[in-house]
Formats: sequence, structure tokens, C-alpha cells
Amino acid sequence: MIAAKQTTLRERIVLSGAGVHSNAPARLVIHPSEPNSGVSFLRTGLSGGRERMIEAKYSHVSMTELCTVLGAQGESVSTVEHLLAAFSGLGVDNAIVEVDGPELPIMDGSAAAFVEAIDQVGLVQQSASRRYIKVLKPVRIENGRSFSELRPADRGFRLEVEIDFATGAIGRQKKVIDLDPANFRREISRARTFGFLADVERLWKAGFALGASLENTVALDGDKVVNPGGLRYADEFVRHKTLDAIGDLALAGSPIIGCYRSFCGGHKMNVSVLEALFADRANYQIIEAQPRREAPRAELGLALRAV
Repeated sequence: MIAAKQTTLRERIVLSGAGVHSNAPARLVIHPSEPNSGVSFLRTGLSGGRERMIEAKYSHVSMTELCTVLGAQGESVSTVEHLLAAFSGLGVDNAIVEVDGPELPIMDGSAAAFVEAIDQVGLVQQSASRRYIKVLKPVRIENGRSFSELRPADRGFRLEVEIDFATGAIGRQKKVIDLDPANFRREISRARTFGFLADVERLWKAGFALGASLENTVALDGDKVVNPGGLRYADEFVRHKTLDAIGDLALAGSPIIGCYRSFCGGHKMNVSVLEALFADRANYQIIEAQPRREAPRAELGLALRAV
């Protein structure tokens, strides 16, 4: 998906719900934003009536255990990955996300509610050209048998995500997708987060999954899916891992032109591969989409130039 112009929301969006980990209620107001502003979270409801603006950038990630957290020392917002995936999948470049609690609402555990809300208000094209981050050299992060890597590609953004769980309900699954709005809506957006009943007590003691339920999580008891409605996709688990990867990699700050591959990865490895990419300026190039006219029919096309 190579687009010439940046976009923002046509009008604001208001959503509310509770966080899957904190169980804290939160009201979410997503505002249109100016060209070249990117995505930022406006954390309100802090002590003393304070507010804090936090850019959605990999350098502002403070925690990656079970979710992705931006900011630190109480002035943070967590579980940002599903909304960021919706922005990335639908091509939203600029937005301010105002949230009055410590965690974004989990909704149904997927990005479906965010996609529906964005589709309802629609997007507006802005005057500024869209900028992309083009991967020039492979970068790879390894942890035991797990790995995450970014590799060059001629155009677009492809994800190849593979997982391997011992439970028979999951096993080994792989998802390959070329990211564009149609593919994201159809194949990824409705995939829900998942967890194991055997881990619940340990997670509660650690302060996680306090708001998890069968309404927002695919629950596994051994090799059995507990949810009465079953799965939305036969391979919903790897699709959700792909959803998480799309959201985490949106923290690059601009759409990526390249290929992302992972095996048994997660939030930490998604963010770490971005850190590895940006650690060396030779690994990437920032390019700008430019409209061009091609003779003799003067049809609008796209050119990409280095910034």
C-alpha cells in the first residue's frame, strides 16, 4: 500500500470501555490532527489534573510484558497496540488519542471496534506527502529459538508471522499478509487476544488480566477453547500475533517499506527489531511519495524520492 498523501480522521471518535489488564474504565477520544504530526497519546486524568502528551514512537516504550506501554512513572498509557494496528492497517497517519485512564479499553480483544469507528467517520486526505521508512539492510533480533527481523522489499509491507505452542488448540501456525486496508479488515482486524486459564492466578497476582473475560479474550483450558462461540478464524491465534506486530511496528513513526518476519516473537521483540533498525542510519532510508504525471495521458502515478 503506497499512498501519496497523508490522512487523518474526518471527525473525532469517542469510545469507552475497561482495560484488559487494569480493569480500569477509560474514555477514548480520537481527534483529527495536523499533517506531519503523527500519532500521539494525550494522557489525561493524572494527579493534580495534569496531562501528558506521549508520541507513539518506539523510543517511548517503557514496558512490553503482555502489552505495549508508552511513557513511564505513572504518566503512561498501556495496551496501545490494537489501536495502532487499526491506524496502520487503514492508513491513518495523524491523530491525537486522548485517554483518561492508564490503559486503552480492550473492547472485544481485537481491533474490530476501532476499525468500525474509523470507517464510520472516514478519512480525509491532507496536503502533505506521506513519508515512508524503507528498509535497506536486514536487521535481526534473536532470543533462543525466537527471532524477529526486518528485510528490504521493493514496495509495500509484508508480514510473515509464525508461532508454535505446545497445546493442540494452537500448535504451529503461520500467517503471511501484504498489509493494505482490505487485507487488514478481512484477515487481521477481528482476531482476538488469547490466554490460558492455567496462568490466570499468576497473572492476577502480578497485576495483569484483571479485566479479562470471555467477552474480550479467547480462553484456553488445556487443548480446549472455552469461549461458547469458538474461534473467529481457525488460525485466530497467529492472526492476533500479526495484529500485535502491526501495532508495535507502527511505532516506527511512518509506514514501513519492507518485510517483517518473526518466529515465536512478541511485543518485546517487535520493539527490539525497530531499535536495531534505527541504531544504524545505513539500515534505512526515509522516502517521500510524490505524485507524478506520465505522458501522453497525464495519468496520476507515484514516485518515491529520498528525504
